[in-house]
Amino acid sequence: MIRIKSRIWPLLCAVLVLSGCAGTPQESDEAEYNVEAENAHVNDPFEGFNRTMWTINYDYLDPYILRPVSMAYVGYVPSPLRKGIANFLGNLDEPSSMINNLLMGNGEKAVDHFNRFWINSTFGLLGLIDIASAAGITDHNEKTFGDAVGHYGVGNGPYVMVPGYGPWTVRETGDVVDGMYVPLSYLNIWAGLGKWALEGLESRAAVVSQEAMLHNSPDPYALVREAYIQHQDFKAEIEVEDQYDAEEEAYLDEYLDEY
Repeated sequence: MIRIKSRIWPLLCAVLVLSGCAGTPQESDEAEYNVEAENAHVNDPFEGFNRTMWTINYDYLDPYILRPVSMAYVGYVPSPLRKGIANFLGNLDEPSSMINNLLMGNGEKAVDHFNRFWINSTFGLLGLIDIASAAGITDHNEKTFGDAVGHYGVGNGPYVMVPGYGPWTVRETGDVVDGMYVPLSYLNIWAGLGKWALEGLESRAAVVSQEAMLHNSPDPYALVREAYIQHQDFKAEIEVEDQYDAEEEAYLDEYLDEY
């Protein structure tokens, strides 16, 4: 199966990094990353094309299609049913996340993913009920193959704004490997599209309250681009260089004490 990843649209990328409010509690640590990264750190050779696609996505497709449909989905589908669907779909990603965490050297997280999968797949009725979380097993969120190779120094590659899809980097091409693991390997293209659509609707609706952050930005495209790249680095657990200069700080403190 060619795996189709859920895209939460550019808006969510900024919100995830800037506030940590849209993701799960485990993702709130992303606030430590500086969203105002220099443009030189982003490989955006197609910026002209990307900005045009951003306009199509953000000014037309999102407000007239995605946002209304997502709001209708959460407004009319009963919450218990939506929760069960989200649990079931998330459970499908546990085996690939387990393997990718092993590749990254995260043994404890890999064990958690393994335990979450077998517990929720059996006692949780194929993942419809999140028994594992109730049992105290942490949900570490999805880890992709692209995250694993990025952890070992493979760069994001060129940044592309895909029409009707959102931000994407060349490194994410490697995520096709995740679709080779059971149970994702059993999904055909239509099942994959259904998974992508349902996850995207749920996630888009979750960030409605954060839209003002993007609307008030002088350059929403640049904000999302920087935030998305840093979100990718966060998932790959790439360490940020500490630019703290003790000598310079001591000199500054001494200077301020004189006044």
